Amino acid sequence: MCGIVGYIGTQAATGILLAGLEKLEYRGYDSAGIATVWEGEIHRVRAKGKLRNLQSKLNGQEIPGLVGIGHTRWATHGKPEEHNAHPHLDTSKRVAVVQNGIIENYRELREELKQLNYEFVTETDTEVIPNLVAECLNQMRQSGETEKFYSPLTEAVRRVVNRLEGAFAIVLLCADYPDEIVVARQQAPLVLGFGQGEFFCASDIPAILPYTHAIVPLENGEMATLTPLGIEIYNFAGDRLKKHPHLLSGTAVTMEKQGFRHFMLKEIYEQSSVVRMVLETYISNDWTAASTTSPINLSLPAEFYTDLEQVQIVACGTSWHASLVGKYLLEQLAQIPTQVHYASEFRYAPPPLMPNTLIVGVTQSGETADTLSAIAMDKQRRAEKTPQFRPRLLGITNRMQSSLARLVDYTIDIQAGIEIGVAATKTFIAQLVAFYCLALDLAYRRQTLSATQLEQIIGQLWQLPAQIESILEQQERQIEELAHEFTETQDFIFIGRGINYPIALEGALKLKEISYIHAEGYPAGEMKHGPIALLDAKVPVVAIAMPGSVYEKVLSNVQEAKARDSRLIGVAPMHDEHAKEIFDDTLPVPVVDEILSPILSVIPLQLLAYHIAARRGLDVDQPRNLAKSVTVE
Repeated sequence: MCGIVGYIGTQAATGILLAGLEKLEYRGYDSAGIATVWEGEIHRVRAKGKLRNLQSKLNGQEIPGLVGIGHTRWATHGKPEEHNAHPHLDTSKRVAVVQNGIIENYRELREELKQLNYEFVTETDTEVIPNLVAECLNQMRQSGETEKFYSPLTEAVRRVVNRLEGAFAIVLLCADYPDEIVVARQQAPLVLGFGQGEFFCASDIPAILPYTHAIVPLENGEMATLTPLGIEIYNFAGDRLKKHPHLLSGTAVTMEKQGFRHFMLKEIYEQSSVVRMVLETYISNDWTAASTTSPINLSLPAEFYTDLEQVQIVACGTSWHASLVGKYLLEQLAQIPTQVHYASEFRYAPPPLMPNTLIVGVTQSGETADTLSAIAMDKQRRAEKTPQFRPRLLGITNRMQSSLARLVDYTIDIQAGIEIGVAATKTFIAQLVAFYCLALDLAYRRQTLSATQLEQIIGQLWQLPAQIESILEQQERQIEELAHEFTETQDFIFIGRGINYPIALEGALKLKEISYIHAEGYPAGEMKHGPIALLDAKVPVVAIAMPGSVYEKVLSNVQEAKARDSRLIGVAPMHDEHAKEIFDDTLPVPVVDEILSPILSVIPLQLLAYHIAARRGLDVDQPRNLAKSVTVE
């Protein structure tokens, strides 16, 4: 989950590395560091904590060098202290490396190197890599080997990566080869960038967007050598590969706060335009019941749907909550059995293989390690089966250049733009809309909804962006004032039923992520089966009570909490006098059909979490212990 960046060219590397790390800090902010090669030496600066600490340490000074690597860390092995910060050096301080991932066999490798008198000064798994490379270079020099590669450094790295077990992306430089950067990827993202007389590598595209739109994503088992003259790409066996850069379409989304206090608040406000964008891309805005073509265009072939019997969804975190809403939509609108799995659990306890199954992987980054591994595992176990069991793989992601997009057959691009806040908001909304599109497409093809029903739902979908805007305009000030009353609260309960139960889970998660308040989401009807024991005057209850089949049931469950003295906060329809009588505080949203209500009911919960965290003086955009993209298991 760390962020790595590398540069080689004609400019001073320091400024480019720091700018790239600013774009990658969402991937980790426990420590940061950079290293360059200049006049035969490696120059390294590191600092504990966020990137601004490294910038302060540099105090506006550039460390010399036209080639360099940088890293922002999410700690796995070793505490987030400066001595554990990347880049790491070998014992002789001639090789420097940054890594994203985990080396699972580092203990054995470390013991082997200790027997050869290599010294270790950190608790990290990464430190074995520069020492292994240094040892390989020494052995090659002693044997006088002549390699087929661009340089001995590339060959040394190739030999080392073939010994590493785990998921990793590494970027490495060496004082003895000052005009080279060598990189390698295995189950962790790494992209190469091609500029004018300069070349880049990074964990994610935003780090290099200011300098180039010509990129090549490395695949698993691939490595590359970057020099001032170009980039050579190889596989781990040493075979040279031919790859051509492709240009990123469109323009980079601005990564400025634009007057907002935090990126998260800016991204909450962007949700209306995100919903509008997804609808414009996939749903016809002039479709009527009299039309003879599908209202949805996901660019999926007819055979993708043929004889489809069930859907299996794998996801993690917020994407898992979006998938629970998706399950409800697929089953209620398209009448197709659907299961949602935590990707981390699916990998080790997959359900029995069933024929004619659509597998959907959901990850905003397209790089979530558990989701990718779950998809790859299911793809492999189905590959040798009869045609009915062959994999049908669909991805829902915000990154069309991601590993997920390359792994699956087809992809729904949620088009949310770059999301900087670690706690997902606009990507969650976009995933929801993607599931509406998929469910309605299946419903049309399976004829489980009438043309009139489809027209009504689509018409209401097009009203959602304006309704989101009305919530933000009318409710944020009220929610900000309400948040002042919970700065000392230790526990929250969120409840919902039916399609809004996943929204209760998401509301609780948002509060946990950014305010560090313990919060749990429950199905409202399950409160009396145990969780009600938690309730008293110190535990507020947030209930999602939207009109529909379970509205009265939710209000009944709320009364049970009221009898235990809990403060009641209700996400309820506007102008609902009954709700106003029951709840101590109401967060009103426009009246909408129950099937569409999650897109509106989540907005007040996002704002509540945001304002409580901001009121407590916490770092909303970069909450402790979290990273935006979870690229390790």
